[in-house]
Amino acid sequence: MPKPLTIGVDVRDLKVAKTGTKTYLEELCKEFKKLNNAGLHFHFLDTRLPIYTGNKKIFKWFEHFRYQLWKQLLLPCKAFSKNCDIVFCTDNFVPLMHWGYKTIPVFHDAFFFETPEHYGKLWLWLYKKTAIPAAKRSPFVITPTAYAKKQLIHFTHIPANKLIVVPEGPKTLNDITTIDSADQILKSFSLTPANYVLHVGSMFKRKNIPALIQAFGEIKKLGYPELKLVLAGPAPSNKFDNDYQSIINTIDNERLQDKVVLTGYLPDNELTCLYQNALMYVFPSVNEGFGIPILEAFKHNLPVLVADNTSLPEVGGNAVLKFNPFDTADMVLKIKTVLDNIELQQEMIKKGQERLKEFSWHKTATALVEVFRKAV
Repeated sequence: MPKPLTIGVDVRDLKVAKTGTKTYLEELCKEFKKLNNAGLHFHFLDTRLPIYTGNKKIFKWFEHFRYQLWKQLLLPCKAFSKNCDIVFCTDNFVPLMHWGYKTIPVFHDAFFFETPEHYGKLWLWLYKKTAIPAAKRSPFVITPTAYAKKQLIHFTHIPANKLIVVPEGPKTLNDITTIDSADQILKSFSLTPANYVLHVGSMFKRKNIPALIQAFGEIKKLGYPELKLVLAGPAPSNKFDNDYQSIINTIDNERLQDKVVLTGYLPDNELTCLYQNALMYVFPSVNEGFGIPILEAFKHNLPVLVADNTSLPEVGGNAVLKFNPFDTADMVLKIKTVLDNIELQQEMIKKGQERLKEFSWHKTATALVEVFRKAV
């Protein structure tokens, strides 16, 4: 009987990740556990050490050191002790050393190269000195879209045949089962069903949220007195890429304090409720490697409008309405078009359901397993 393929999955990032990278790792771990069988064996490799997430500079530098210690020594030791054939890491960094195993990293995007000003100098230096060389030593590198692949080829010069596109899926969000619980959540944010525009995501500069607020301000001048804008997501801890103050300033300048709802970080049940009861989803980002919220909005029967750039049209396909994220007037026109046309809303919802069939975490996991098999 042939030896089973043994894959070590680095799950340390679950201790600190909060956005799409956490969704990616959580969902894949669920699927990998389902795939455990006689010919396929997964080990979920983690550290027992706590991880510092505060803002004191000296401790953050020390945490960078511990992160590299994990990636370049402790993780390889754990993988070697488990006789792993593959070490799979979803946070860009894989071990430079190969102790009887092959490494497969996931590069979700090329943000480190496209907007280096949004990252600390030490983190950039570590990325260029460890993540890129380790990726080039790996037999394959996973990336979620053709757009991200194109950008990574351009900036890293990793050969195209080593970059494998494996799309992602929507976050598993359980439906709110009782009317009372949904009403209570909406009431806590002073919202009513089907009377707000939704955006979900951390307040990074690339999310282009101030432009969405400005467009919403123009919409309000055209009528729609009860309509609100809900911005669901936390302010990032990364000070270089935190757009929270600009968002607050834009709300104040547009005099929308009582019409824009900032929820902060939400537990899954509250996020589900906001998806279920929204009128539409608008995604004005100027740079995305994939865009999981598009699929989440499809899943909850929402018309979806996206910026006409980077990976968003690729993920949304013919199910989304596109706009120029740098042109407020175009954003206003597209949002108003959907607001005023119920038939268009229903058509977009139907197309979204069809488009969603092309994406699932089961498909992602099985595609990754094929890459792992090919790598060994």
